[in-house]
Amino acid sequence: MDFSLVIFDCDGVLVDSEVLSCRCLIETLRGYGIEASLEEVFGNFLGRSTGAIVAHYRAAGHAVPDDFPLVLRTRIRRAFAAELQPIEDIEHVLHRLGGAHCVASSSDLDRVEFSLALTGLADQFSERIFTAQMVANGKPAPDLFLHAAAQMGVDPARTLVIEDSVSGVQAAKAAGMTAWGFVGGSHYAARDGRALLIEAGADRVFERMIDFRRHQAAD
Repeated sequence: MDFSLVIFDCDGVLVDSEVLSCRCLIETLRGYGIEASLEEVFGNFLGRSTGAIVAHYRAAGHAVPDDFPLVLRTRIRRAFAAELQPIEDIEHVLHRLGGAHCVASSSDLDRVEFSLALTGLADQFSERIFTAQMVANGKPAPDLFLHAAAQMGVDPARTLVIEDSVSGVQAAKAAGMTAWGFVGGSHYAARDGRALLIEAGADRVFERMIDFRRHQAAD
């Protein structure tokens, strides 16, 4: 590898969680009288924090109660415990990586740790988990990725980010890092994720983790 650090997003990159969590979000919103389609949720909130979701709907005039994050978190944990799976071949990639790597996610720390434990990936990251709770501004701002690189002691220019969301790719590029888009999660089964991530600035897009080491330009 030509990088000193690889930063992985969690949802949709390490674990195939985006469809599960977005369905939970739709159900939770409906409980407060807010209707949203799966496509709308994908378009607006993929890679964004719960705080960003609350801010979005409050700005639109919806009464989102303070217990919304807790209700959503509880529903997601239940769904994850029943159905969450790792991204195919991710464990193989992590075992063969050989260099420094970490997680930087918009999800809260509890959810990331829960996801990694459920899917058997926790040992691959130990204490190298960074979340939006740790910075002032979440993705698409570069804060989280810059924080992760600083904590890992690596120059942003020597850092590779693996992301599945537009906001994540934008954050990586704003941080001066190389961004590879991953579109192998089930949330891209019926969507043109490649075009979305290339437009966001991804330097490469790939759809199978087994192809991680193939250095090919995005087209």
